[in-house]
Amino acid sequence: MKDSLDLAAAREALAAQPFSNLLGTRLVAFGKGEAVLELEIRDDLRQQNGFVHGGVLGYAADNALTFAAGSAVGARVLTSGFTIDYLRPADGTLLRAHAHVVRAGRTRVVCRCDLSTVDAEGTQTLCAVAQGTIAVRGTASGGATGVPADY
Repeated sequence: MKDSLDLAAAREALAAQPFSNLLGTRLVAFGKGEAVLELEIRDDLRQQNGFVHGGVLGYAADNALTFAAGSAVGARVLTSGFTIDYLRPADGTLLRAHAHVVRAGRTRVVCRCDLSTVDAEGTQTLCAVAQGTIAVRGTASGGATGVPADY
């Protein structure tokens, strides 16, 4: 994969993730420190009470945070860690994860993600927020950023 990403290259990166394909995730916006992922809410993504499973929300936050960071600093990024706060049960027809960079440093990028559901009438409801730290991996020639190339 090349070091810099545009929307087409970012979509290729998403398509290379088998789990994202399984869920049917789409990258609908990418660039300038922002990324938006969407996926259709299906019954097999719900938990026993009928709401979207928290693991699906966590996946969407993780991926959106990392794509937002990648749009700012390039493709050599990995999630270092994130937290998520569930604000209300997620229900609707579409899950949208909108992430943006808060601060991009040389070796770490801090991002925030708002997770919303959209219902059949188009009403968007914020259901969770996440914040993450994304590691900028070193170059293949040996860690120009101070992070080992095989991080």
